[in-house]
Amino acid sequence: MSQDRSFSLAVIDMAGTTVNEGALQEQAFARALAAHGVLAGTAAFAAMTAQARRTMGTSKELVFRHLFGDALTAADANRTFEAAYDSLLARHGVEPIPGAEAAILDLRERGLKICLATGFGRHTQNMILESLGWMGLADLSLCPSDAGRGRPYPDIILTAVLALDIEDVRSVVVAGDTTSDVLAGRRAGAGAVVGVLTGAHSKAELQLAGADVVLPSMCHLPQWLDSGFPAGSGEIGAGAAARH
Repeated sequence: MSQDRSFSLAVIDMAGTTVNEGALQEQAFARALAAHGVLAGTAAFAAMTAQARRTMGTSKELVFRHLFGDALTAADANRTFEAAYDSLLARHGVEPIPGAEAAILDLRERGLKICLATGFGRHTQNMILESLGWMGLADLSLCPSDAGRGRPYPDIILTAVLALDIEDVRSVVVAGDTTSDVLAGRRAGAGAVVGVLTGAHSKAELQLAGADVVLPSMCHLPQWLDSGFPAGSGEIGAGAAARH
């Protein structure tokens, strides 16, 4: 089919989509679990880390709430996680996904506004942006505390729509590497939801969650938007089915 509308906003995930953080999340998560008596090598540790991988992209406090079952423990575990992650980030740093910055600049040249979104807290998000020299790259950066709830809820996307004075949520394209990114885009009513394969989840998982397309990386997004959403390429996801 041909593209019958223009896009005015791209809401783009950070870790796994535009940022390569290596194993920092897993290391910080292990420290948070250990601080609450769940040690590496135990069955509980294996089960919790497996669940964390399945729910990558989701607000970390929501993940801990699911794992520990109460809000107070979840909040404490999340604070431990964020402190550990910030320490690891300061020591090891992160790198951009190849081509991600150029793709964002390309989208901006086409007139799209950019929101960079994360499941991390504000301090961590700012540390990542500062370490990459990206503080002025996007029009807006949002984390769960800015919006009320993190992904897979649609709050971050809808907050960006309001903050950037976007007239129609159907003019929003959402891009991310996790099923939580895709679900948030679908729930927000975004005009296009794009999965990428540089992070946590597979093509099949992203398609099942409702991605309109799964691209090898973020750097392919401007070209895909130019192409008018080509059907029959073998890359179209289950977005159409998910909307029925």
